[in-house]
Amino acid sequence: MAKSDIMTIDDILEKAGQYLTEEDTAFIRQAFEFAEQAHADQFRKSGEPYIIHPVQVAGILTELEMDAETIAGGFLHDVVEDTDVSIESIEEAFNHEVAMLVDGVTKLGKIKYKSKEAIQAENHRKMFVAMAKDIRVILIKLADRLHNMRTLKHLPPEKQRRISNETLEIFAPLAHRLGISTIKWELEDTALRYLNPQQYYRIVQLMKQKRDQRESYIEEVMNEVSQQLKEMNIDADLSGRPKHLYSIYRKMMKQNKQFNEIYDLLAVRILVNSIKDCYAVLGIIHTCWKPMPGRFKDYIAMPKPNLYQSLHTTVIGPKGDPLEVQIRTKEMHDIAEYGIAAHWAYKEGKRVNNDKKSFEEKLTWFREILDWQNDTHDAEEFMESLKVDLFSDMVYVFTPKGDVIELPSGSVPLDFAYKIHTEIGNKTIGAKINGKMEPLDYQLKNGDIIEVMTSKHSYGPSQDWLKITQTSQAKNKIKQFFKKQRREENIIKGKEAVDKEIRDLSFEPKDVLTQENLERVYEKFNFSNEEDMYAAVGYQGITAALISTRLTDKLRKSKEKQDLEQTIEEVKTEVKNKKPQKRDSGVKVEGVDNLLVRLSKCCNPVPGDRIVGYITKGRGVSVHRADCPNAQTEEAKQRFLHVDWEDNRTDQKQYHVDLEISGYDRRGLVNEVLQAVNETKTNITYVNGRSDRNKMAFIQITILIHNTGHLRKIVERIKQITDVYTVTRTLQ
Repeated sequence: MAKSDIMTIDDILEKAGQYLTEEDTAFIRQAFEFAEQAHADQFRKSGEPYIIHPVQVAGILTELEMDAETIAGGFLHDVVEDTDVSIESIEEAFNHEVAMLVDGVTKLGKIKYKSKEAIQAENHRKMFVAMAKDIRVILIKLADRLHNMRTLKHLPPEKQRRISNETLEIFAPLAHRLGISTIKWELEDTALRYLNPQQYYRIVQLMKQKRDQRESYIEEVMNEVSQQLKEMNIDADLSGRPKHLYSIYRKMMKQNKQFNEIYDLLAVRILVNSIKDCYAVLGIIHTCWKPMPGRFKDYIAMPKPNLYQSLHTTVIGPKGDPLEVQIRTKEMHDIAEYGIAAHWAYKEGKRVNNDKKSFEEKLTWFREILDWQNDTHDAEEFMESLKVDLFSDMVYVFTPKGDVIELPSGSVPLDFAYKIHTEIGNKTIGAKINGKMEPLDYQLKNGDIIEVMTSKHSYGPSQDWLKITQTSQAKNKIKQFFKKQRREENIIKGKEAVDKEIRDLSFEPKDVLTQENLERVYEKFNFSNEEDMYAAVGYQGITAALISTRLTDKLRKSKEKQDLEQTIEEVKTEVKNKKPQKRDSGVKVEGVDNLLVRLSKCCNPVPGDRIVGYITKGRGVSVHRADCPNAQTEEAKQRFLHVDWEDNRTDQKQYHVDLEISGYDRRGLVNEVLQAVNETKTNITYVNGRSDRNKMAFIQITILIHNTGHLRKIVERIKQITDVYTVTRTLQ
């Protein structure tokens, strides 16, 4: 699948026709025509017709050889969200399956939430719950995200970074958990390009420098291996495996290594016809070259949880350089590249894996999502749980019988116990690790053999277990125990905690606990009644602070409004009684004289900047740059006054500005930056510098300038220095 290729509907139909029936391809064309009509008057940020996006999403799904319903869902995935078409209309025009897939990837549109983070968390929760019911939902979403990342250049830098961060936090790890390496690698590399362009292009350049040398070395290795395989009558396909940029970057960051210390830049992949041949090839490789100790991994005997299978070994190659070799069957290779999608693929109109149930059992982790959904009252908490359990690094441990159990890194024996069974977890009194008794907060390591000690006389979990367990599964099961066992006690404890939080917010519980306020909380957090709410607080299913914040929302806004009106009156009185005084801020406030005006130190506005002002209690008017985050809060916006720079100001006054310069860390860079600033006859009041493990230098300076024109000259002069990448005006 070439990244730059723009697929057309004809390309999609031709590709789909190679493995689907005529009836299926007609169904796909119908979905395209429906989407084309719905998006007829819409355009993307790039100026292209909007329909290009759903066509590319459907194209990616066709490359994965998905079924007709999933490809139709790819064409229709934005129709409900961005047009007047309803889910019911899609079900009527197509079928329930397509409607369900489209609904799963459609964001929640008409519900108001407190913040952007809350909206995003609710959207992700909806998508993951839909995915737990039908895994194809996430395949459509991954295809959607992949094409959006390919076209990210058309968005402003702030959005590029936000979307890239989200991609690295959620979508790339999800593609990894589903085993779809082709999508995972491209998502990671593209995200790195926008989050750290300096490092991205540096690695690209370093890869290019020795490409010819690496390719000839791989060619030599493959020729020698081919000769050996022919003598053993083993039929095999050999190829060089390129290392992806993000994996190089991650190794450099995590292991504090330089580019030339990364071993597996050189790799050979060998595809054979049977598992027996895999081990035969491994023997040949180890006969030809000496294997490096501790670098052999058998993922055939012990597959990864995302179904990945392969033999990995690193040997000292012909020229003494480390060489990684991967050996697998062709079927294993399909699963390594396309993961879960390979199990949904169709060949000649028939699904490869007809036993969907047994296949989904291998991916038990995503079935647990529905359990978390039922036990978690807050969407942001749900997403945090998901990141810990699904997307963190994993540790692999053994039961005494030799079964492999996968847990998030940092897990303890209690996480293991609850993973085996709820009752084992509840009755745990101790644990043996590799035959030796260890405390329950012992951090598990790869290869540990764990034997959980239980007692039928155990009183059950302790509240402290919630602090030491790592997995959401364990925490939720502990909370469920307290929920069932001590409901009355939890209700009393929860009510006391909520009442205390309300009083801490300077309100009386009797004024806050009205039916209207309680109903808003029930709706937000899925409670049936007041007792359920207090019980949830009592067993730590939700915090008292979260409940009390929601209960007092309206009262706090009303109180803030009264405080604002009082502050404005106080400021007006202060102005009337104040003697005229000379202002030296260079800023005038519309309609008000003799008012104390203070330039904010968090953003240091200077003449030429767009500015806003708002009333502060006891300190007059605080002036900020219009783009300063401190001026974007709802409280600040309610207090806004119109301010502007004085027309009769002279350029004698000087203003502080903070700059950060990033570049390649080399000898003399700081001196050249300071010399460049001095050449513009500008005073420097502060200098600080640091470098990171990737040879990146960061220099912070504070300078005194007259206006934005003066600032531009300085920035342009610094940018002319060799090895300087960016010059940014910073906030404190």
